[in-house]
Amino acid sequence: MLKGIAASEGIGIGKVMIIEETSLDYTPKTVTDTAAELERYKDAVEKFCAETEEQAEALRKSTGDKEAEILMGHIQMIKDPFMGGSIENLIESGQCAEAALDQQCNMFIDMFSQVEDEMTQQRAADVKDIKAAMLAILLGVKVVKISDAPKGTVLVAKEVTPSMTAGINKENIVGIITETGSQTSHSAILARALEIPAVLSVENSTTTLSSGEQVIVDGSAGEVVTAPSEEQINEYSAKRDAFLREKRELENYRGKKTVSASGDEYELFCNIGTPKDAAKAMEADGEGVGLFRTEFLFMDRNALPTEDEQFEAYKQAAIVLKGKGLIIRTLDIGGDKEIPYLGLEKEENPFMGFRAIRYCLKNRDLFKSQIKAILRASAFGDIRIMFPLITAVEELRAGKELVEEAKADLRASKIEFDENIKVGVMTETAASGVIAHMLAKEADFFSIGTNDLTGYTMAADRGNGDVAYLYSPFQPSVLMMIRRIIKCANEAGIPVGMCGEAAANPMMIPLLISFGLTEFSVSAPSVLKVRKNIAKWTKEEADKVAETVMAMSTEAEIVDYLKGIV
Repeated sequence: MLKGIAASEGIGIGKVMIIEETSLDYTPKTVTDTAAELERYKDAVEKFCAETEEQAEALRKSTGDKEAEILMGHIQMIKDPFMGGSIENLIESGQCAEAALDQQCNMFIDMFSQVEDEMTQQRAADVKDIKAAMLAILLGVKVVKISDAPKGTVLVAKEVTPSMTAGINKENIVGIITETGSQTSHSAILARALEIPAVLSVENSTTTLSSGEQVIVDGSAGEVVTAPSEEQINEYSAKRDAFLREKRELENYRGKKTVSASGDEYELFCNIGTPKDAAKAMEADGEGVGLFRTEFLFMDRNALPTEDEQFEAYKQAAIVLKGKGLIIRTLDIGGDKEIPYLGLEKEENPFMGFRAIRYCLKNRDLFKSQIKAILRASAFGDIRIMFPLITAVEELRAGKELVEEAKADLRASKIEFDENIKVGVMTETAASGVIAHMLAKEADFFSIGTNDLTGYTMAADRGNGDVAYLYSPFQPSVLMMIRRIIKCANEAGIPVGMCGEAAANPMMIPLLISFGLTEFSVSAPSVLKVRKNIAKWTKEEADKVAETVMAMSTEAEIVDYLKGIV
């Protein structure tokens, strides 16, 4: 059995088709006729855009508009004045088109890959896909097509790119296995949209597996069963049928309120990174947005977005949500999120350094511009402001003072905004947990970011395999911190949500119900499942689970116990 990341749920049983990578090697050369070379590059761009539009249309027919937008985004990237202009400048300086493309694309790939946030890393995958397609055109290389794959095919590749996915006939492909990728990669997003079971990051799968051999892809468990016996095929066929039944059952929760078995109502929001994601939240039946990560508006460009550009983005999301709650987190950069044009100094320990609210308070013009954009957008919906990485009351007060300054500026200019806009805190550090009772007196709401809260509480880097055993929201210290933050919010009478990945974990849900969480914010695909899981629990049952868990001493005990009851 091979292990990987469970990226698209379901069971697929079929025969392997290995997608071989085409060689895109070339020898860099200096060109003297730069005008001709520039024309060759522009012709390649034109061909790339035409082919990508065709692929996007094929994807639109098979999965819908939102997935096709991924490919249309590739056209926008290659035509972007900064990216395209830089490539053309390199060609005019004497580089061949292939080398100029390679150099500029690699700069973007390196920039996005350094960021730990998976959504930002996916931008690197986009640029890799663009680079490969453009190089293939410039070199005259034929790109692999998978539209002719027979029924019952399991695709195995190093990476399934959006352009490759456009050729998939979902009636014929029963599973996808890749050597790279994550739950938020385009491979995963597109596999889920196509409803094809997928297991990603299966090491050496293109060499371990052979074309024609039968395998079982368990996209729910992240496992690939090789050379399955007849007994295993029967077992997984039954699992597949059960999965499809459960999927149909989830639709019963669409359009319903999020209510526990005791009748307690909760807000079930979505996390988004762009205005377009707000539409996905609505399509998924989300009840609002609990986290809009605004740093993505600042990336993939060579200068700060203007106040007007930001305003339009926030306004667009608010309009799409039609009056539902929209919590906008102010700029959270530094640490794992580097934006080259801001010129952040290299730090020995960036996660403990000059990032998020700390950076913004020292760069008041940038911060005020963002706050004014958010305030202006608040005239179009139920918008709330959230400050990240608050570790001291002074930071919250300073941020709120700047909000008041921005309000005064807008009043003077007679620009409408929500005078009573709520200002909250993302509690994601041990410090914010310890002083939660103080912050709750001055914040309008809390939102718990479990990813960073776990890392800071446990002093463990989630990207470091040597300390991965410590990085778990089910560590007793992390659970105690979560319980304390919620308790302080409840005592102060302010709403408290959770926008970290743990909010969607079925094992965490009874604990959060018992602790008194009022809002869950999850990825769009998780909405119906979370609603169903909340509906399973009464407050009394959840309290019994929490009492048992909080008496335990180790993460292993807690996880074993919770696995047995959910």
